[in-house]
Amino acid sequence: MAKRLVFTAKQQVKLETFEPKKMGPGMVAVRSLYSLVSTGTEMTIFNRNFDPGTPWEEWVKYPFYPGYAICGQVEKVAKDVTSVKPGDRVVMQWEHASMHVAPEEQCLVLPEEADARTAPWFVLAKIAFMGAKAAPYAMGDRMLVIGAGPIGQMTVRWARAYGAETIIVADMVAPRLKLAQMGGATHVIAKPLSDCVEEIKAANHGELPALVVDTTGNHVVFAQALAVCAPRGRMVLLGDTGTPDKQHLTADVLQKGLKIIGAHSTHMDPPWTLHRIHRLFFRLLTTGRFDLTGLNTHAFKPQDCQEAYRVLNEHRGETMGVIFDWTSA
Repeated sequence: MAKRLVFTAKQQVKLETFEPKKMGPGMVAVRSLYSLVSTGTEMTIFNRNFDPGTPWEEWVKYPFYPGYAICGQVEKVAKDVTSVKPGDRVVMQWEHASMHVAPEEQCLVLPEEADARTAPWFVLAKIAFMGAKAAPYAMGDRMLVIGAGPIGQMTVRWARAYGAETIIVADMVAPRLKLAQMGGATHVIAKPLSDCVEEIKAANHGELPALVVDTTGNHVVFAQALAVCAPRGRMVLLGDTGTPDKQHLTADVLQKGLKIIGAHSTHMDPPWTLHRIHRLFFRLLTTGRFDLTGLNTHAFKPQDCQEAYRVLNEHRGETMGVIFDWTSA
């Protein structure tokens, strides 16, 4: 019998058995190897850190099945499936579960040299890529990344791949900043954003950065981010807050002529399709230009899901990539 994680109420998670969907035309059966926790999204949901009337409230109904970053191995395909075959390892956007039956187009085949434990990072990298595309990033950019969590880490690595000159990362958690440096950050600052304006300037040739990316989803940070953006600059909002009514514009927008750009995982359009982003990410990864070393900090068996979310709640600063190992589930 297949197994999956389920949130049954606020701060309540368990592993349950379920019957996967039946195979049909165009479908692929995938047995999970590893799934990656999207710590920002999942902990917002787990703790119900969102206001009534928001899209979050409309989305989160119990039972809620969390997760959307899976690496698995194909076990069976429908007769009309041509792009994947049994034995292929694939990444897909699906919940934390031991077995999936998914449409062929959602199953993206891994290169042979890719590590199954880090492959699920593709899904979070795709989210950060939406910010890179929307901004858009360019060679020689001087930028500030606010927040060095998973999406911040992916943002740093895309900025490096695009050839940014200055990549400053601000976060209060030192281990996260070390990982950001490993991924390409040129400067890191471990202070509240409101207290580090001069350090930001010093790291950016005496100027405020013309490109600021807020990955935190924190309504307080939004106003602070506007304050540290250079005149005529761009501010990319990549983190989705659960309290949008508290997220306010400031006088900086008008006085400095700022552009505010929202980016979301769903903002895909030609030529940047899911498959093209997948090809680019794994090409950069397997050629050493996109470094994920050290990003997986914790691994749990699915039956230990309560402990996993407890650690995330109580020791969030010590975690980065938290994976569930389904290989023995």
